[in-house]
Amino acid sequence: MATYFDRPIVRSFIKAWGQMVLLLSIFFAFPAHAASEEFSGIAAALGVETAEESVSNDNASTVENETSKGDVTKPTSSLPTPALPPVISGESTNNAQIETTPTPQKDNDIRQRISGIFSEIEGLQAVNVSVTQGVVTLTGETANEKKAQQAINLTNRLTDVVTVEDRINRTLDVQENVSTVYQGLKAQVTNLVKALPLLLVSIIIFALVTWFGSWLSNRKKMWQRLTPNPFVAELLSQTVKVIFIIFGLILGLSLIGAETILGTLLGGAGVIGIAVGFAVKDTIENYIASLMLSIRQPFRARDHIVINGQAGIVVRLTSRATILMTLDGNQLRIPNAEVFKGTILNYTKNPERRFTFELGVDANDDPLAAIKVGLDAIHMLAFVLDEPKAIAVITNVGDSNIVLEFQVWVDQSETDFAKARSIAIRETKHALENEGFSLPEPIYRLRFNNKLEKAFEHMQSSASNVHSDLTITPTIPQPIDKNQHDESHIDDKDKKQAKARAKIILQGRSADDVLDARPDDKLMEKVEQEIAESSDEMDLLNNSSPQE
Repeated sequence: MATYFDRPIVRSFIKAWGQMVLLLSIFFAFPAHAASEEFSGIAAALGVETAEESVSNDNASTVENETSKGDVTKPTSSLPTPALPPVISGESTNNAQIETTPTPQKDNDIRQRISGIFSEIEGLQAVNVSVTQGVVTLTGETANEKKAQQAINLTNRLTDVVTVEDRINRTLDVQENVSTVYQGLKAQVTNLVKALPLLLVSIIIFALVTWFGSWLSNRKKMWQRLTPNPFVAELLSQTVKVIFIIFGLILGLSLIGAETILGTLLGGAGVIGIAVGFAVKDTIENYIASLMLSIRQPFRARDHIVINGQAGIVVRLTSRATILMTLDGNQLRIPNAEVFKGTILNYTKNPERRFTFELGVDANDDPLAAIKVGLDAIHMLAFVLDEPKAIAVITNVGDSNIVLEFQVWVDQSETDFAKARSIAIRETKHALENEGFSLPEPIYRLRFNNKLEKAFEHMQSSASNVHSDLTITPTIPQPIDKNQHDESHIDDKDKKQAKARAKIILQGRSADDVLDARPDDKLMEKVEQEIAESSDEMDLLNNSSPQE
């Protein structure tokens, strides 16, 4: 049967108590400085965390305070160095560890070492040094703040310095500061004169590399053989030129040992490039759109196109805009970004184009017979294509007429679209009228009851001598009387007179121009003049490039 002391929890407690007693005895048995080293070593062997390790992990500033009070400990190498406290105005602290037993000999050595260093540095000879208990006090004078900070930084580099008291007087003397700057500039000029041969070699190398890149970029035929698109070829040549300029700059700076300048320049160029990019984003967008349009070639020069409702004939495509000649003879510039994102209607891509028009015939007429008469007249026109064939359909039945729609195809490369439509409407109208089809105007019929009809008849009979436009039509159909026949005869007579008058007019001078459906040569002449005119902007349209 196990005793009370054989229990695991009791054994663990006894073992821990024994370790604690052993640590306490060792701590009080040795001197303070020896106890610290032995205590740390034994505690590390036993796996016990020391008080210093606990304090170092929790708060580094507490360790600094305990150290100044005399609890001297030596942290193990595995512990991180605590962060330095902020420097108080007029005081600078060294992060080296403070020894327990300072000696006057060490203070004297520190003072002599610092004084020797200051004596060899221009501007620090007037700084006085005094050392007590490792605390260095700097007095005297310096010309400016820069020299005072140099003295403090040099003092802090000594390992036995505890802290530095800054009591240096900055005289800010004009003569001393100007003399210092003058000496610095003089030294720089001297170094520059010595480096002139090397700088000259660097400039020559940069010039040679840049010249070669420019020569290579001007080989237009070579770049055009690489790519059929002129805009892409120009872009490649300029890219190669820029690459050689940067390469020559790197070689020149490397030769004089100033590679860091290139990094600074590139960094500044990047920041400036971002700012400029936001400022000229519309221009960049147009440039990218120009590149895409030059590759895709959605239209050619002399094409009749419509871009977002703007119609015209293409003159050229530049790196910024698409230039059109409107049908009114005016120049129209559309930004390429809008062209690339917009809807493009190209009439020249397919020369066959259809136009439509509507004519109405009397409701009593046969619409199919009217269609045949109209199509026969249309096919007699020279500009009308046999294929696709012209057709006509009934689109609507109105109150007093039947609406017919004629659909006619023409070759717009040889025919003016508007003129052809005008002539086709005229010939179809005349053909229908010649065959007896009437093109009636809207007729409104009013119906009244018997009492109202008799009242109106009485009013008409009593006022027969007064002309009236009001006509009463009885509700019961009546046979056509002689008066209605006479009115129809009068209408036919008026039509014949109108046709005879038109025939006489069309036989006059310049009548052929009215009946001619060919395109207007004047507009195309203006387009050719615009294309032939020299322009500083390169035309990105190329007939040899593939078209989408």
